[in-house]
Amino acid sequence: MKQNNLFETLNRELISRNNRPLNSTETLLLQGIWQFQTYHQIADEIGYSPGYLTNVVAPELLHRLSQIAGQRLTKKNCRIILESFVAQSIPETTLEKTTIAKTDETLPCFPSGPIAVHSPFYIARPPIETQVFEELQKPGALVRVKAPKEMGKTSLLLQVLHQIDQAGYCTVYLSLEQIDRAICDDLNRFLRWLCISVSHQLQLEPRLDEYWDDDIGSKVSCTLYFRNYLLAQLNAPLVLALDEVNQIFEHPLVAQDVLPLLRSWYEEAKRLPIWQNFRLIMAHSTEVYVPLQLNQSPFNVGLAAQLTCFNLEQVQQLAQRYHLDWDNNAAHQLINLVGGHPALIHLALYYLSRGEFTLDRLLEIAPTSTGIYQHHLQRHWVTLQQQPALAHAFEKLLNATEPIHTESILAHKLTSMGLIHQSGNAAIVSCQLYQQYFRQMLHCS
Repeated sequence: MKQNNLFETLNRELISRNNRPLNSTETLLLQGIWQFQTYHQIADEIGYSPGYLTNVVAPELLHRLSQIAGQRLTKKNCRIILESFVAQSIPETTLEKTTIAKTDETLPCFPSGPIAVHSPFYIARPPIETQVFEELQKPGALVRVKAPKEMGKTSLLLQVLHQIDQAGYCTVYLSLEQIDRAICDDLNRFLRWLCISVSHQLQLEPRLDEYWDDDIGSKVSCTLYFRNYLLAQLNAPLVLALDEVNQIFEHPLVAQDVLPLLRSWYEEAKRLPIWQNFRLIMAHSTEVYVPLQLNQSPFNVGLAAQLTCFNLEQVQQLAQRYHLDWDNNAAHQLINLVGGHPALIHLALYYLSRGEFTLDRLLEIAPTSTGIYQHHLQRHWVTLQQQPALAHAFEKLLNATEPIHTESILAHKLTSMGLIHQSGNAAIVSCQLYQQYFRQMLHCS
């Protein structure tokens, strides 16, 4: 029996019983079991912690599948029982001719924003998920997830938080995009927002008035609130995820107080045991920057997780999730166009799966102002127009046929935007999409 048919039938049975379909991690786990791999081998291959697969994913999955099969499943017997169950449910010849009924869970949505935890369209990014998950289990951990915009930082954050939550930790997710600008302009209001927001997500009654003291200042008051109230109430470590931290960079006076405060909590874990129960993970875009003294910044301590572009295997995996029967040549063409940029790969596969374009047609119109990437390209174009020196440096790279030297600060900014790749002291444009589009735009301007 083909695995695709098996998974389609299992998903249909799960949905019919008001249960969610298999997520990407569970699908990969079952594929490993079908290949007679151990949990450790599967974990190494897909980039997850063996303990997480063994103690969290596998027991929950086998329990759910036991309910639909009517028998207790184990790792050893699940293949035999599930194949027998599926064969009895629907004849093999019928399975070969039918596809899974389309549901809200399986229909691809327009790829915009973060990918949900249980979405089949999330592609694992090994070994980063495992590294971050394991780091957050260490006392007083601090993790920084960084990449240009639209590279999948929030999606990764949500995946890791789900793992750590399943492992019994207390988790809080806050996006700084959701804060009013007026709050970001005032240090006291920002820190009170932070305390209240964390309290609500932990389902604890906010008690700021008991800890806030104008005489000692808002930073000390906030520290005491976290240490003496929040951490003291919890029976498990607290993992705080701050997403879109770059939003506060636009408010430098507040940023230069808040970011050193977060670093001080990380340092306190070396002195006070209670702070060892506080784990911080921050995600920020590399396209913006706030100058801070190195001994105050939280961006030069802890684990730095740099997201990279999709490789050939990951593009092929995602194409399969979109039910595209692709060979390596097609995947190579798309990677050459967008450099493996995750959001741009998703968008192309979405349109291709709907039959709106052929691959040849998509490659033809992509680097134009009316192609599917117009908004992404226009965002970068506005930035270049606002910084003539940056545009001039980029134009030199567009006209180069091999990596060339670029002034370090400008090269850093262009790399942070994802427009170029650096190799030593030389740089080159990161993909054909940028090469073709911006060469035309800069020539016309």
